[in-house]
Amino acid sequence: MGNRTTTAAANADPAMAFLPARASAPASTPWVALGPGKSFKPLRFLSRDRGFVELLRLDPGTEIALHRHTGEVHAWNLEGTRHLRTGEVIGPGDYVYEPAGNIDSWKVVGEVPLVVLVVVNGAVEYLDAARQVTSRYTAATLLEIYRRHCVAAGIEPLDLVD
Repeated sequence: MGNRTTTAAANADPAMAFLPARASAPASTPWVALGPGKSFKPLRFLSRDRGFVELLRLDPGTEIALHRHTGEVHAWNLEGTRHLRTGEVIGPGDYVYEPAGNIDSWKVVGEVPLVVLVVVNGAVEYLDAARQVTSRYTAATLLEIYRRHCVAAGIEPLDLVD
């Protein structure tokens, strides 16, 4: 049968020890408002401001202004539909990869709120018409917004930093 190592044996050897999964229950994490029709549910803030993982929820008709990603972004639509500036329509179950430096904007279309799982590496920089940065969202920015929300709501913030 070959050389098989059991889980107990692997955990007994420090070189083979498994780290805890750091699972979290999204139901215990609040939706945090970011603006009219826009909120996020943080799942993980990557240390050293490397990025973040979130559920992003937007009401129908909500537009995401022109922005640039400083790192790769992975987005999986769970519910609702969005129309990208490129003309593409992204619906439930669709996946979008955006390379570092990508500039885009989009709008939630249809009658159903959009919920998208987003993995952001780096920052999201919102741009004006001349493509100058007007605001910047990083892991640190969103962590601070999350902590302020928890204080205002009288709830204990979860440890969501890796």
